[in-house]
Amino acid sequence: MGALEVSGMTIPTDEDGFMEDTDQWSQEVAEFIAKVEGIDMTDAHWEVVNFLREYYTEYKIAPMIRILTKAIGKKLGKDKGNTKYLYQLYPGGPAKQACKIAGLPKPTGCV
Repeated sequence: MGALEVSGMTIPTDEDGFMEDTDQWSQEVAEFIAKVEGIDMTDAHWEVVNFLREYYTEYKIAPMIRILTKAIGKKLGKDKGNTKYLYQLYPGGPAKQACKIAGLPKPTGCV
């Protein structure tokens, strides 16, 4: 168990740094996590984060990489729905790193 300290707020995390309460997420929290992860957020990064948050709201699960690429390809186009593109944005693992920044639980199947 750990915690993030963002603008005077303490946000509990699990042992891997994933937020325990998705309702505590904000853009400011995402920026903080991204900085810790070594990611400079661009519009392309935000597109994936926002997609993940919508996906989680609908399905109540953080998708593993195969499902993520397929779902992004379906919604945002094949040029974005592939592992090469997603790994360029999130070299620490698109599903794992993007979900962490999006304030979602660790995807199933991630080590």
